[in-house]
Amino acid sequence: MRCPTLSELPPPPPGKTGWPWTEESSPCEPSVTDGREWPRISIVTPSFNQGQFIEATLRSVLLQGYPNLEYLVLDGRSTDNSVEVINKYSPWLTYWASEPDSGQSDAINRGLKRASGTFATWINSDDMLCRSALRNHALRIGFEKKTVYVGNCYYLDESGNTISSHCGRVHSLEDLVRIRTVWRAGAQIIQPEVLFPLELALEVGGLNTGNYYSMDFELWGEFFLAGATFEYTNVDFGMFRTHAAQKTQDGLGRTQSLVDAAERLVARAHFLSHETKNEILADLGAYAKAYPTQYWRSSGRLARIGLPRGIVLRLRSLAAAFQKRARSWPAKRANGSGACL
Repeated sequence: MRCPTLSELPPPPPGKTGWPWTEESSPCEPSVTDGREWPRISIVTPSFNQGQFIEATLRSVLLQGYPNLEYLVLDGRSTDNSVEVINKYSPWLTYWASEPDSGQSDAINRGLKRASGTFATWINSDDMLCRSALRNHALRIGFEKKTVYVGNCYYLDESGNTISSHCGRVHSLEDLVRIRTVWRAGAQIIQPEVLFPLELALEVGGLNTGNYYSMDFELWGEFFLAGATFEYTNVDFGMFRTHAAQKTQDGLGRTQSLVDAAERLVARAHFLSHETKNEILADLGAYAKAYPTQYWRSSGRLARIGLPRGIVLRLRSLAAAFQKRARSWPAKRANGSGACL
């Protein structure tokens, strides 16, 4: 599929400017510099009730300017305006459907099985690709079998403003499963910054549909177990949006999921010594046991200073009720029904 130009796509909503609304990627030459065709890249977007974000996602992929792109969108029968937005961009999609699925991993797996690219990734319906990400990767880095490429990722807030940048530093399965000292110490791999061989993903069976929180982490582990090399490219590649509704905000659930996945991976890592396995498993167990207390103390000032949980929850409930009531006061005063306190 040839990527559309900015002028070919529907106009952006009023007030939307910059990437990917009024800017497009640098155009690619008809062939790579040595005369070969551009390798096909397959992008899958799983979608469910992310109507406020998905148009930016779609445009960030379609405006890559990449000459050999395959873009598949799998919607889980959204009940908001997602399908309306997807349909608006349907002339430029390789495939899309809105039908029930068993979750995000199932949708991604179905998309990967339909894909035909040499390399692939998925971009969630609240995330984006960076401008010229695919072109820059193809020209600067290239594509090697059994190699998983990790670029740079930018954290965005709900409005799309850049918060910070990130680049992972996981080089082995042992790095990956050391959640406390490596993964959670800033070296983690953020999913939108990854580009992987499609054949490799299908070879390992795709995503674990029973893993709700950390299926990407587990997939990276499957890649390591299959003998893949991870190469860090320093190419600006993905954009990860943070907002209150995303499941990654569930710190307790995600942490337990990471520990469970790491334990499964360690058990299958034949190249790790018995002593190393036991040491890693002991550290994972200790981390899982200590994390709930750490998480609670990070939830606010009162918890951090050590007040009993029951008192903190009661004070928070009272504060929330007061704030809700305070928000109604201007309307009541406007209607003449306010009362002085």
